[in-house]
This record gives sequence, C-alpha cells and structure tokens, in this order.
Amino acid sequence: MTSFIQEKFGIPYTQDESYYLLDAEPDAVVYLGLKEGIDRAQMEQDLRVAQTGERSFPAEKYVNTWPVERHSHVSIPAGTIHCSGRNGMVLEISATPYIFTFKLWDWDRLDLDGKPRPIHLDYGLANIQWERTTEWVRANLVNPVQPIASGPGWREESTGLYKTEFIETRRHWFTAPVEHDTQGNLNVLNLVEGEQAVVESPTQAFEPFVVHYAETFIVPAAVGKYRISPVGEAGSPLATIKAYVRASEG
Repeated sequence: MTSFIQEKFGIPYTQDESYYLLDAEPDAVVYLGLKEGIDRAQMEQDLRVAQTGERSFPAEKYVNTWPVERHSHVSIPAGTIHCSGRNGMVLEISATPYIFTFKLWDWDRLDLDGKPRPIHLDYGLANIQWERTTEWVRANLVNPVQPIASGPGWREESTGLYKTEFIETRRHWFTAPVEHDTQGNLNVLNLVEGEQAVVESPTQAFEPFVVHYAETFIVPAAVGKYRISPVGEAGSPLATIKAYVRASEG
C-alpha cells in the first residue's frame, strides 16, 4: 500500500488500475479478490512451494474467478490480488503502468535455466488486502456502472474506478456527435466500440483526426472543448472510454 511504497521506493502513490474488456470469448474470466474464509498461512505456504517448482499453485482454491464479457470493467485498487485470464483482450487503465506489480505466482513459467522465474513474493504478500474477499469485490469492483447523463444520440456512464483510486473513467455510447470538455484536465481515451470516429475542436485548437477501434488517443488539458463523432452515416452505437484524474477534494 502507500506506506509500503513510500518506505521501500520513495514513491507517494500506488499501482491502482482496472481491466476493461475490449473483447472476450464465452469462457473468459478475471481473477480478482480472495475467496471467503481462506487459510492465509496455507496460501502463503502454497505460494512458496510453487516458487520452488515442486508443484503448481492452486489459484482457484484461493482467488475468485469472475466471468467477463465484452465491455466488462473491473476496478483493481492497490493491494487487490488479481490477474487477467485467458481468452480476453484487456485494456489496462492504470495510474502507474510502467512501475510495478508485485507478482505472487508466474503460472509455472520457467526461466532460461529451467527454474521458476524470479517474482516479488515477499513484497506481494506484504501488500495483500486480505479483507477484499468475494462479497466485497462483487459489491465494489465488478462492473460498477452508473448512468451520468444523456442527450440526443448519446449517453454517458461512470464505470469506476473504486473510490480510493484517483482515476475516473467515463464511457460514452453514441450514434451522434458528443461534446466533451477537458475542464483543464488531461483526457486519455480509447475507441472501445465501432470501426472509427473523428475527433474535432470547435475552436480549431487542433486539426481533426480519425481514430480506429482499440486505438488510444490523448487530448491535452489546454484544449478545453472537443467533439467526437461517428464517421459516415449513423448506424450501430460507437463507444469511447475516457480516463482522467479526479479533482481533489477540499
């Protein structure tokens, strides 16, 4: 958590993140949060044995698996045990994607010398939030979608993140132009549904540009108002996910 990162690395913030599912097969899952009533000591022992290569770690004995589908969004506040499962294409929205995640187990993958690859087991165990179990995760982290606003041809939803995280995410579904405003805050967006859209500035702060499915684009804080519109005739709804730093309170 924050105190641990500050003490060990001198950094005043943690690895808060989320998984947004751009696509998913019917059997896709996300590993998130601990199961109710697990034996902490036994889990630690099983992790340490797995790191020797003697036997595999029984992940599903200890960690929840949540079915996910296209456009599912799960929050992962720092200290929550997690992993993306197979057969899902994940857009990771993270406060610090380039710094660290403390791995507890590496799915039996081996190094070039045939031994389990080095991980961060002691650091990871020191940061697990053991109270984040099944029902807490269900209530707080899995698809916390809330309607925000709507207009002709568009609607806006909040999809997270958890209240302790400093990133806000908003999803817009649209078949008509949508007006946005940075309000002095850097906006990072991704086109998560639809083939392409055009991004324009009503004040000519930048030249119009086209974005395609799964492309990420950045709108600088100084831009202010901007518009995202479908390309061509209106058809199936398009969608963007927008991330920005929440305003500080007080």
